[in-house]
Amino acid sequence: MRTPETTGPGLAAVVYNPIKVDLATLKSAVAAEESAAGWPETLWFETSADDPGQGPAKQALEAGASVIIVAGGDGTVRAVAEIVHGTDCALALLPSGTGNLLARNLKLVLDDPEQSIHAAFTGFDRTIDVTMIDIEREDRTVDRHAYIVMAGLGLDAKMLANTDDVLKAKVGWLAYVKALVAVGQDKNDLHFRYSLNKQPTQSMRAHTIMVGNCGSLPANIVLLPDAAIDDGVFDIVVLKPEGVLGWLQILSKVIWENGVLARTRLGRRFQTKDVDALNYATGTEFVLRLHRPEQIELDGDEFGKAAALRTWIDPGSLTVRVPNDAA
Repeated sequence: MRTPETTGPGLAAVVYNPIKVDLATLKSAVAAEESAAGWPETLWFETSADDPGQGPAKQALEAGASVIIVAGGDGTVRAVAEIVHGTDCALALLPSGTGNLLARNLKLVLDDPEQSIHAAFTGFDRTIDVTMIDIEREDRTVDRHAYIVMAGLGLDAKMLANTDDVLKAKVGWLAYVKALVAVGQDKNDLHFRYSLNKQPTQSMRAHTIMVGNCGSLPANIVLLPDAAIDDGVFDIVVLKPEGVLGWLQILSKVIWENGVLARTRLGRRFQTKDVDALNYATGTEFVLRLHRPEQIELDGDEFGKAAALRTWIDPGSLTVRVPNDAA
């Protein structure tokens, strides 16, 4: 949903990952934009390995920031959004990193930092949904987080757990290929009981399950074709391949139908419904308990092992500042 354009000076803060940005260049660009917009001097907060963004975001809010510019990857965006959602403060994205998944799903330009910074001071605000999750650990403790893009159990979570961070820093998404090979040798399926939208509990066996607020991944892969970041529901995809044929069904559905046919009206006429190896659902609350603890990921970062989880949608709770010409 679009709200009126910003009309007066506010107070900007930048939460930045020092590994991802050229700080001198960034400060120069921000200074030029704040001066042109007539805003006071911008506040600066650095993330760390121990604090990927929640602490700096809290500091920015306490200092009175009306917009927080997030300069970092998906993990930094998720951490800041976890604190900012539900407040009057807007979040502006300066994409950096291998994924930039929220920026991609908002259809923002990924390689024009000047435009991104300009939008933080002159753009318009739109509200999007945030997905919350309670993760129960093996020792019965529960920790709560927010995620903006996707949460996953199975293939993607195991792949992230096996990814070489040093290799990822050097070659980006290609680092996941090595991890994918290792995970592909894991034949253990997920066994779980679940309830969607407070319906009766059911049992299921699957290879992978993902809950998404957004549908697009890098390389133009559309995993959740009906997902919308502001529709008040999340989308679920369950992968249940049986051998090579099952994986071919999944690849055909995700790469060909979702990624190619869906781009045109004529192509959409040839799309199929669910296939045996891949099923979709939507909801506002999803509760799941696993037969044994499994790796879980949120917005592309591994979050250890989950024994159970409850995830729900918090509709329209995050304000994002985007360029005036954004779709």
